[in-house]
Amino acid sequence: MAAQVPASLKAISSYLKTALEYDKRDPVVAYYCRLHAVQKGIKIDSKGKESKAFLLQLMDQLEQIKKELISLGHEAVSNDVVAQIHIDEKALQLFLWADTEDRAGNFNKNVIKSFYTASLLYDVLTQFGESSDEATHHCKYAKWKAAYIHKCLKTGETPVPGPAGGDDESFGEAEGGVAPYLPYPTNTQQPPGYPPDTQQPPYPPNAGGVPGQFPSQPYQPPYPTPPGQPSTYQPPPPSAAAVQPAVVPAVPAASTVPTQPSNTLSPQDNEKAQKYCRFAASALQYEDVKTAIDNLHKALALLEN
Repeated sequence: MAAQVPASLKAISSYLKTALEYDKRDPVVAYYCRLHAVQKGIKIDSKGKESKAFLLQLMDQLEQIKKELISLGHEAVSNDVVAQIHIDEKALQLFLWADTEDRAGNFNKNVIKSFYTASLLYDVLTQFGESSDEATHHCKYAKWKAAYIHKCLKTGETPVPGPAGGDDESFGEAEGGVAPYLPYPTNTQQPPGYPPDTQQPPYPPNAGGVPGQFPSQPYQPPYPTPPGQPSTYQPPPPSAAAVQPAVVPAVPAASTVPTQPSNTLSPQDNEKAQKYCRFAASALQYEDVKTAIDNLHKALALLEN
């Protein structure tokens, strides 16, 4: 259906093209790409005769797809929370793969496509509400990177790995800081000369020939390191010590005293802990045990403190 998109709705063609690529690989992602295209198309032009007919046809298609997916047990098409987590994980996996390849200096069309597709999936996530700061930064950075690498390859230049300001992991630093990458183009809906082979999966073959293999050392969002666990041991007051037997058992080291979990958790830490758990689950899908353990430790540290 992407080839039949009216000229007035050209801005939604990329989402429909991505939906075609995901139809067999992940029908849930394909469904929400089309749904996002409809929502965006209605805002662009819902009164033109050609565009209105196209959008109505697309909505009928979505209704049929939704019934089929529900009958197959896909909870994501009827539960926005499940859908949001599912698409966020897919976008993150694409972003991490492309970011790892980019920082390693492996520049090719697959990296461009992975960055660009990740940015589209982050756009799709906006239908569930306001995007997190992390998702917003990933989306903008991925669009800029896709356009930047494509331009360099087209002109014969060698792209700069990572953020344009240097290999700085904190491109999502606090608002008001100096961004370590160059401003991305304002017109980044689709990089010029986007790879025409839309049937190729955006998960390029990685080492070992496993499509979309989770990188062993993926990019991690720039969350601050949780503070160390404070000691909860307090020495007894002098009056209590005076009545103790002459031989006093050795007091355990402060590090061995278990920290009692707090009964409250800030919304920010709650969100971070959930994300660490999702990162761990995604890593386990690709048998990356080390990354899963690291992220679970980070989540546990937040909850214990």
